[in-house]
Parts: sequence; C-alpha cells; structure tokens
Amino acid sequence: MAWLFRRSIAAQLSRILGTPTEKLIPMVSAVPVSKKQQTLDFRVSVNSLLADDCLKSGSNVQSRAKTLSEQLTCDDVVTEIAVGQGTINFKVNRSLLAEVVMQAISKKGSKYGIDSELFRDYPCGRVIVEFSSPNIAKKFHAGHLRSTIIGNFIANLKQALGNDVTRINYLGDWGMQFGLLGAGFQLFGSEEKLKINPLQHLFDVYVEVNKMAGNSEDIQKAAQVFFKKLEGGDEHTLSMWERFRSISIDEYEKIYQRLGVHFDEYSGESMYQEKAQEVLCLLDQKGLLKKTKQGTGVVDLSPNGDLSVYAKIVRCDGTSLYLTRDVAAAIDRMKKYDFDQMIYVTDKEQCTHFQQLFEMLKTMGYNWTERCQHVPFGLVKGMKTRKGDVVFLEDVLNEARLRMLQNMAASKTTKELENPEDTAEKVGVAALIIQDFKGPLLSDYEFDWDRVLQSQGDTGVFLQYTHARLCSLQRTCEDDLQTQFNPAYLQDPQAIALLQHLLRYDEVLHQVSEDLQPKHLVNYLIMLSRLASIAHRTLHVKGSLPQRATARFLLFKGTSSVLASGMKLLGITPVEKM
Repeated sequence: MAWLFRRSIAAQLSRILGTPTEKLIPMVSAVPVSKKQQTLDFRVSVNSLLADDCLKSGSNVQSRAKTLSEQLTCDDVVTEIAVGQGTINFKVNRSLLAEVVMQAISKKGSKYGIDSELFRDYPCGRVIVEFSSPNIAKKFHAGHLRSTIIGNFIANLKQALGNDVTRINYLGDWGMQFGLLGAGFQLFGSEEKLKINPLQHLFDVYVEVNKMAGNSEDIQKAAQVFFKKLEGGDEHTLSMWERFRSISIDEYEKIYQRLGVHFDEYSGESMYQEKAQEVLCLLDQKGLLKKTKQGTGVVDLSPNGDLSVYAKIVRCDGTSLYLTRDVAAAIDRMKKYDFDQMIYVTDKEQCTHFQQLFEMLKTMGYNWTERCQHVPFGLVKGMKTRKGDVVFLEDVLNEARLRMLQNMAASKTTKELENPEDTAEKVGVAALIIQDFKGPLLSDYEFDWDRVLQSQGDTGVFLQYTHARLCSLQRTCEDDLQTQFNPAYLQDPQAIALLQHLLRYDEVLHQVSEDLQPKHLVNYLIMLSRLASIAHRTLHVKGSLPQRATARFLLFKGTSSVLASGMKLLGITPVEKM
C-alpha cells in the first residue's frame, strides 16, 4: 500500500529536517484524483511542517516550499518533485505504484486499508454502541432509520479496526406511555386484532387513547395507576407489558434482518427501574438530590450551585424519569463491560439530554464519563410513499424494493436473476444508506425517491451497478487468464488514476475513524466507481494481449474487492448481478 511511498518521502525529509521519520509519515498524504487532469501522487504541506515544529518559522510558505524541494532528490521510488501552492508534490515510480497497490490488495483482501501504518497507534479496546432504540408497542417509525444505519456503520467500523464491539438496542420499554397504552388496551384492546397484526393494533390503541387523554382526567388517572402498578411489580400488569415487549422485538427483528443489522444485546429502560432507585439513594447520600417546591427531584448542574441549570430525575410521585434510568444504565454497563468507549447514536434533539447525562455522571464522581460520546444526527424531511406521508420504516423498505423492481424491469441491461426481489431489496437499502450518508450527519436533508434510485450519479444504485458489472467481468474472463501479473501493462492514464485512488483508501478510513462521518467513505466509493466505469469502457480485457489482459483483469478484481469492503463497512450488502 502507500506505506512504502510515504516512508520513502518521509525518510528524505527526515535527513534534511532532522525530524524522526515516524513523525513525518502522517504528514505525507496521497493527492485526491481528478477526472479532468492527471495529478501527482503525494504531497506535504509546509504549514503542517511548521505546525508540528518540524520547520522553524521564517520566510513565507511558498519560498520555504521551494527551498525544501530543491534539497530533495529523485530516486527509485520518487521520479518527480514539484512545488505546489504551499506544498511539495511527489510523483512516484509508475511501475512500482502498480506493483505495490495490486500486491497489497491481493495479500490483504478485506483488511486492505485497515492494515496500515496510519492505524499503528490506534487504541483498540471494548466499545459499546447504543443505537436504533425504538419504543416498544409501536411500529418501527421511519425516523429510527437514521439511528439504525448510522449506529450499524459505526459498529462495523470499530469492529473492522480491531475493537471488541457490543451492539446494544436500548428499547424505550418503560415510562408513562405504557401507562397510557395499558389503560387503553384494557378499554378497547382486541386479542383477535393483536394476533393478526400485533404492532399495528397496539399503535392504533395508543393513538386513540392518547387522543382521549387530552380531554379526559379519568384516562390520565387510569394511565398513572397502570404505570404505578407496573413499577410496583403487579403480576397481571407486568405480564401484559412483557407480552407487548416480546411482540415488539419479534416484529423489529424482521426489519433489522432486511437492513442487514444485528444486535448483541436487547436492553431497555425497564431493566433499570430498580437501579434507578439506587441512583436516587446515591445522589441523596452525596447531598446532590434537591427538591423543588412542587416536590420534583433535581440535580443542580449550575457552576455556581444556584439551580440556574438543573436536571429533573424523579417525579413528585416518586416514579423515575428517562434520565435517571440512563444514568443507571451507564453505571451498570461500566461494571458489566469495563468499556473503553461508549457511543450513543440519536437525533440532535436529544443533545441536551446527553449533556445532562454526562454532566450528572461527572457530578457523581465517575471519571470514566470522558469515554462516553453522543453522535447526533439531523432529520429527514419529505419521506413519502405513493400513498402519502411515511410513518413506518417497513413502508419505506417496501417502497424502495418496489421501485427498484420496476426500474430493473424497465432497464435493458438487467440480467436474469434467481431472486429479483432479494436483489431489489439489497439495491434499495443501498440507495437509502448512500442518500443518508452523503452529507454531514448533523445536517437535515430532503428525501427524494427519484434522486435516491438513479442508476447514475452519487447513488447507492450506481455503487451496486458498478460492483455487479465488475463481478460480471470476473465471471466472464477468469478462466481465460494464465499469465503472471506484469505492472508494466497498467500504465494507461485510466489505470494510473484507479491505482492512485486505491492508494489513498487507508487515508480515507483513517479520516472516518477520527470523526465518524461516513460521507468521506461514500465520496471515496463514488469516485472509485466513476473511475472504474471509465476504465471499464477503455481498458478492455477480452481481445487484449495475454499479459495486458491479466493486468487489467487483476486491476478490476482489486477494485471490486475494495468497493465491496467499503460498502460492507457502510452496512450495504454488495450484489454480484443486477
């Protein structure tokens, strides 16, 4: 991979600057490929050398770059050195470039990009990722799609980097809403409807009782009584709640299977109702629990101790709150897993909640709070099916599959498939994921079916189509190749552009590992697919001389391997035919 080139350039700089080679290696970066013009391969920014005290400040940056470049020499690895805008640019031996990249992809396989010196000091450990977290007894809302796919991506990435990852689905399975649902089910629940379409019926009951509660004190009191019984461990009430929870998880599992998502642990607020009481006792012992005039229990988070900023943790009737149970869950997970990092993936509207959670843990004296991180994301707007506004994720997945089936049926290039519905499902899910991951996670975005499912452009469909086409080429040509790989036959501009792009895969993964933004990987894979499409049109395998055919075949095979690895990290299952 790029280590040979980075190390060679860094070693030259080390001799001139007197800085250790290891310190300079991260400053040698691969140059992003441009479709419009050929680029050099690596660059070093003079500003980065100044910032890390590798160069003493003095004359302007451009003159420093020129002076430094004149002290560097070409050799067997570097064939050209040029001065850019505040940078020193390097072109490497083209034959060596082809040999090193192709050898690394062949040898490392799915570890290509991960098994890199850029991750040499990466701290591996026990990582908890909490994501998805729907509310039980409700159908899986489309709004939970983002938490599910973002959390899955983060877990995939952390695992690929060598961490021991535990994926937790922390269900919303406790709280006053179950008082409402329980009271509602006792009034107009139907066992028959529950058997036919369980979550839909529970959802309908909840909507109806919620509507009634706004105008009825009796309903509100019934809900409070039901939840009080639930917290008190009443056998009949608990039995009803356990049934609703079990039904919900069974239904959610079907959705997760379609998304290619799994969990190591189904947790929930219910597990921490008793531990929440322990938290309240601990806060009281530490003198941190305060009472308002209304009798609500709070913890003072203000810097001056004047209750100007506080967190509510217990209702005046003594029942626990969401925040209390989250504190109990965090403490319990540290005891159980001794985690090195815990990541919560939720929408940005919960930022205040997590600020309060982390502040409370700090106030309680838990110094491991710094290992906890909230990854917030923005909202999706305008997600509709042909029937109207989307409420449930199942509708979104069905719509994506249906539209892809129609698009595939209308396309002249679609191959005969054993299971077209399965292919359409995987391509549809890829389209949803890429649409979601193209921008910064914190940004809201407008959903557009036509844009999402385009076969050309920055879409998941384009990535799947490119991968399928490269797999088709492998099936068609693999048996005809007999000669050894010769890098001299990968010197065409289209081949060099692909090799240059493949070279910087580890840098992209390193960037993603630092800020957990999938957009870097998405942009990389889209460019990889574009370059592969250009090369596929011009670098023919069939009909070429044996050595040239072998070299091109292996280039396309390596490209499809990296494309598949990147897609899998994002949570996409690559298709081999479409």
